Amino acid sequence: MPKTISEQNLLRLIDTLVNEGKRVIGPKAAGTMTLYEPLATGEELNLGELPRRSAKETFFPLCETILTYERDREGVRVTDVDPGAIPETVLVAARPCDVAAAPVLDSVFSWDYQDEFYLSRRGKTTIIGLACARADDACFCTAVGLSTNDTKGSDLFLTTLTGGGYRCDVITDKGMALLAAHGGLFAEGDGTPAPLAEPALGKLDLEKIKQWLDNHFEDPLWEEIAERCAGCGACAFLCPACHCFDINDEGGEKKGARRKSWDACGFGKFTNHASGHNPRDVQPQRYRNRIMHKFKYYVDKFDQRLCTGCGRCIRACPVGIDIAEILSAIGTRDQGPGTGKD
Repeated sequence: MPKTISEQNLLRLIDTLVNEGKRVIGPKAAGTMTLYEPLATGEELNLGELPRRSAKETFFPLCETILTYERDREGVRVTDVDPGAIPETVLVAARPCDVAAAPVLDSVFSWDYQDEFYLSRRGKTTIIGLACARADDACFCTAVGLSTNDTKGSDLFLTTLTGGGYRCDVITDKGMALLAAHGGLFAEGDGTPAPLAEPALGKLDLEKIKQWLDNHFEDPLWEEIAERCAGCGACAFLCPACHCFDINDEGGEKKGARRKSWDACGFGKFTNHASGHNPRDVQPQRYRNRIMHKFKYYVDKFDQRLCTGCGRCIRACPVGIDIAEILSAIGTRDQGPGTGKD
């Protein structure tokens, strides 16, 4: 049976988790924006708007050190960073479009190579999702097969009640463990859910879009879109599911570090080879890869889409490119002829 938790007790839960030494991440006011940031107290929780950046930073930091080196008279010492030192974490009040990206990222970071940094963070994180009560014109989660109360990726899931407080549904064993450890803050009951947000864009025919992409690797559409694309990478950096990264050694002769940092397939040098050859040397090829990766390649490889419809790329694009409009247009295009060569 579902439990309920009052707004006051949700804040107390955060305080309790912080006092237990856990890292608690949640929406927090940061100047004029809301961001997913570490919370020092429950009072810092800000549920007024979708955070500007996604929650993927909880598991996949913008930049992280994976080893350090130091040279002295004795030689060179290389020290690996211990993933075991990553703290236990609770991600609180994450929106469904952010939470649904976590299982998507799991696939790529545990496929042919086990990324111990990412997987350690994921394994040590309990996610408390929160249903969306509002949506703006950029939201399109329902168009890509999700919903504003989708529990995918959550361990516990909160739904706002009309009388105040939240219904709490247990989704996983992790969620059950957290609830059991803090049972005094929860009450028996169900309650009446408050109205959910309703994104303006309805469901897209994703199968039809995939079929078109299968057969139109070469198409004038890519040049039409890329005429506007600035290649700034804002869309990739804000996306909950984009996961490109680069690894660089930073420092000097005596000491330094090897770091993993975010990258983006929209950047001009992303595919630059050591030989100087660049197989995606113009922007139409790079934007094509963005759409193909999200709605064809990832589907072919993992049977999942690399997009959760959060709309951040739409809001942030400096030249007004709208991925939902692009997908809608693809869904209406003639299926042939074309070339699916890739």
